[in-house]
Amino acid sequence: MDSTRADAAQDPSLDLDALIDDPESRVIVCCGSGGVGKTTTAAALALRAAERGRQTVVLTIDPARRLAQALGLRELGNHPRQVIVDGFEPKGELWAMMLDMRRTFDDMVRVHAGPERADQLLQNPFYQTISTSFSGTQEYMAMEKLGQLAASGDWDLIIVDTPPSRSALDFLDAPTRLSSALDGRMIKLLTGPAKAGGWGLRKVVTAGVSLFAKAVSTIIGGQLLADASAFMQAFDSMFGGFRERARKTAELLRSSGTSFLVVAAPEPDALREAAYFVERLSDESMPLAGLVANRTHPVLASLSAGEALAAADALEKGETSAPLATAVLRLHADRVALNERENRLLARFTRGHPEVPLVRVPALPSDVHDLEGLRDIGSRLAKVS
Repeated sequence: MDSTRADAAQDPSLDLDALIDDPESRVIVCCGSGGVGKTTTAAALALRAAERGRQTVVLTIDPARRLAQALGLRELGNHPRQVIVDGFEPKGELWAMMLDMRRTFDDMVRVHAGPERADQLLQNPFYQTISTSFSGTQEYMAMEKLGQLAASGDWDLIIVDTPPSRSALDFLDAPTRLSSALDGRMIKLLTGPAKAGGWGLRKVVTAGVSLFAKAVSTIIGGQLLADASAFMQAFDSMFGGFRERARKTAELLRSSGTSFLVVAAPEPDALREAAYFVERLSDESMPLAGLVANRTHPVLASLSAGEALAAADALEKGETSAPLATAVLRLHADRVALNERENRLLARFTRGHPEVPLVRVPALPSDVHDLEGLRDIGSRLAKVS
């Protein structure tokens, strides 16, 4: 066995079919840095789970229409839509949705604030600012939607495609980060002006600007502070529910029915972030299923790079010209070199995290654009030829 195949054989194996078939498995969270294939991985797993009998819903954060098109749908909305396509007859069901951050926040306000107070909140300029640009809002709303899907009981498997971010910690921190930014101290500060009259507002303007500047970059002047004060007074009554849902979602993420799947490309930066995420999940006692090494380049022939280059050189020097064969041999040599590089990077990850199961998913020659492409990815994830 050559070195590239030996390295691959030593990978601790990740059995994704066992994960999606387990009736105790209720939530799978696909996470990792941007551009590594999380959305496609989540969709392919959801498709495979539905075809194997699970009532499955996939929640994507990716605003691109590629997922909808691959699922045979014109578009995805903020509520789950069943995938019904000619020729697609899964044993279970497949539903899909794309997170609309603003609509999720609006829906949350309508449900928990009551009709009159909800209208107050939704029309408030401060609310309109934080519902679209407050740090952590997208991640929190993804968590809010996950909590709603889990609470409905309509599906026995929820697969989540997490928001792309520079820090893998954003999604994990979202429930506490956003609620902490709107904690009791800020409520007291912002509800003070209405209770204390004009002097209270002037006091907030002078003493509170630095606090607000850290939390909301767009706060300018006393009018927005007044808007913020009105918002927090209306929000105060539903604040307890806000934090309680954050707590429940955090508990869901730590439950035995949840599994985190870290997706990474076989590149140094992506694997460094994957390693950081794996360590954080361990520190937070969150259940890690394993690592998907996506878009790898396995070598399918036993010919070494040196042998391929020697054969190419011999053909070029020979009497009979064979340009196509020469080009194929040189391409094979490049492929072997790329495979060896990826093996070294993945071996380094495995040495640092020997307890983490791993599955390698070979790169496809083109982008996934239909159910058959997703089905192919699912087979590769499950290591089925």
